[in-house]
Amino acid sequence: MDFYDKDLVSIRDLDRGQIEELLDLSERMIPYARGEKVKRALDSRILGNLFFEPSTRTKLSFESAAYRLGCDVIDVSEMSVTSMSKGETLADTIKMVDAYCDLIVLRHPHEGAARLAAKFSENPVVNAGDGAGSHPTQTLLDLFTMRRSKGSLDGLNVVLVGDLKYGRTVHSLAEALTMFGAKLTFVAPESLQMPADTFEHLKSRGCTPGKTDELDSVIGQADVLYVTRIQKERFPDPAEYQKVAGTYRISNAVLREAKSDMIVMHPLPRVDEILPEVDPTPHAKYFEQAFNGVPVRMAILCSILGGDI
Repeated sequence: MDFYDKDLVSIRDLDRGQIEELLDLSERMIPYARGEKVKRALDSRILGNLFFEPSTRTKLSFESAAYRLGCDVIDVSEMSVTSMSKGETLADTIKMVDAYCDLIVLRHPHEGAARLAAKFSENPVVNAGDGAGSHPTQTLLDLFTMRRSKGSLDGLNVVLVGDLKYGRTVHSLAEALTMFGAKLTFVAPESLQMPADTFEHLKSRGCTPGKTDELDSVIGQADVLYVTRIQKERFPDPAEYQKVAGTYRISNAVLREAKSDMIVMHPLPRVDEILPEVDPTPHAKYFEQAFNGVPVRMAILCSILGGDI
């Protein structure tokens, strides 16, 4: 795979062939991710985990992926414990961390931060989420989950519901799915619909998604229902958040209209958009989806750092 020593800032950094190779490698990583096999493919390497925004799954799964491969991790979990609290620029912080590790994984509240970091780092940078922008490694684990559940990514009917404006996971995912000929439908209030520039980019790729605010009208045709949390922390006006909070709630009653093999996904954390009663049903794939972050991120680390599995 021609991905050695490369940045991963956007899903646009990958073509379909590279995505498929990463997913194939992720499949091979599963027994290592579960601890059933052991190989220190990245022994003596150091991962710099810079998470300047709250995270559970992404942060822990990158750490787990690194440790499973024998890679050490240096970790920063908030800006207040760095010299950025003294006024140091992100560029200078990245230059310093770059000297201490072989790869930087960055989560940052500002869109474009990962691209900036890649500009100032000599070592590769992986974007672990930048504001409302992009989250390419989440996209890869989402695609991996879909492929494992449905057998193929080609031509899937995918309904994305919830906060499509601020939810960075759906921006990257929608773009990736166009590479596989997916039919996309966006379900959201008009105030939370997919950003116009993303919508136009999808059209330029030959995909014209449907748009509606009524989930009931489209759930029956879905192969995948991808649910997102209303991103309270990204609303500039709390009153605007209150207008849309709790707009969609997935319950067993809602799922009665779905295909028997339709899967429900969610990048997590959830608040009240999927009721716990859905968890034991065959539809629920979101906890499996969270685990899949480990083999997928193992594949990413190996591909960029040159680990041999």
